[in-house]
Amino acid sequence: MNLRTRLAIAGGAIAAGAMLLVSVVLYPAVESNLRGQIDSSLVAAAAKAPEVAAAIKQKFKGTPNESALPSVPLGIGSTQLQIVPGPVQAGPSTEFVDLTARDVEVAKGTAAAYFRTAVYDGVAYRIYTAPFPGTPGTLVRTAIPQSDPAPTLHQLAWLLAGSTVAAGLLAALASRLAARRVLRPVRRLTETVELIRTTGDLAIPIPTDSQDEIGRLGSAFAGMTAALDESVGAQRRLVADASHELRTPLTSLTVNLELLAENLADTQAPHLAAEALGQAGELRTLINDLVDLARYGQPAFHTEDVRLDLVAERVAARAARRAAAEIGFDLACAPTLVHGDPDALERAVANLVDNAVKWSPPGGRVLITLEAGALDVADAGPGIPDSDLKFVFDRFYRSPAARAHPGSGLGLAIVRQVAEAHGGTAEAVPSRTGALLRLKLPVCQLP
Repeated sequence: MNLRTRLAIAGGAIAAGAMLLVSVVLYPAVESNLRGQIDSSLVAAAAKAPEVAAAIKQKFKGTPNESALPSVPLGIGSTQLQIVPGPVQAGPSTEFVDLTARDVEVAKGTAAAYFRTAVYDGVAYRIYTAPFPGTPGTLVRTAIPQSDPAPTLHQLAWLLAGSTVAAGLLAALASRLAARRVLRPVRRLTETVELIRTTGDLAIPIPTDSQDEIGRLGSAFAGMTAALDESVGAQRRLVADASHELRTPLTSLTVNLELLAENLADTQAPHLAAEALGQAGELRTLINDLVDLARYGQPAFHTEDVRLDLVAERVAARAARRAAAEIGFDLACAPTLVHGDPDALERAVANLVDNAVKWSPPGGRVLITLEAGALDVADAGPGIPDSDLKFVFDRFYRSPAARAHPGSGLGLAIVRQVAEAHGGTAEAVPSRTGALLRLKLPVCQLP
């Protein structure tokens, strides 16, 4: 069952339910109103009893029955009127419904007029009993068959039932027609998504021409496919670049090992072994960088408040031990607190420092400054051409001058990825001497 059919059924059910609720409220109200009108007509007929009695006496004037009031019910339209002369006694009545003890009390004036339902000659009557005006001890009873309002109520019941069914069907039809128009954007969105699934082309535009919930859904799908397309493209570029970068050291390693296997007694064997070990080290570094690049692109596993100035001092001390006396370090780091993954932040700072060490000449100095969340690492090397400044943090990017140096081209890409994962930035700043790389992170309030 498709969505249009479900909406049509729901619309019809709602309309039918509303009509049913109206019927449940309306039918008893109409019935009560009709009963009230009947009671009012009985009271009005009883009030006319003196006029009827006077008319009867006038009719029988000059006859032996001139002063007698007939006790046989008189038909006035559909209303029966009976005058019961006194003294009124409880018991069976041959003319109409039996008299009760309450009728006797009403005739005496000790009880108020009242309504009741009784059966006479197989017919149920609604009866009003009241004292005859102006004649103590005499009763007047008016009655109407209860079946009188039944035809009206039956017609009303059929009308309400038919209206309920008709309203449900019409609402279902209208809902079906409206759903076809309302769900047209959904159908277009579904067709587009199915086309993307079939072709695998994430660049297919998704319709987002409306501003309602459907338009928002389309915009969300468009954003999702755009992000997915960018992610897939990045993965493809990473695989292509990684395969290119891995091919060169792997080829060199294979050639050196083959030569070493063929000439184990050659005087070049130690040199070939050293070359093979160097190539293996480059492969290990490249693979580690690839793993870190993938890992730092995901949400941090563990975050905490980190003193970035202490991280910089620790990284600089470690780099100074490795560089011995060849490279000097100058630090000017203000106390700075950031929130993030401590391992990722330390790796980013270490990559910046290692890059500065790699490009600094013997005897050069690396300057590390930290102020307001901006960590600057400057070296004494040849610097970065202005045309290359915007590319130095790209994956596998290596300038022509850098290709003679060892490295994978992923260290600075990891720095930028860590920065972006922490809501910060990484950039190369123009500098007159050497290279100046900046890592900027949001800072927290120091305790």
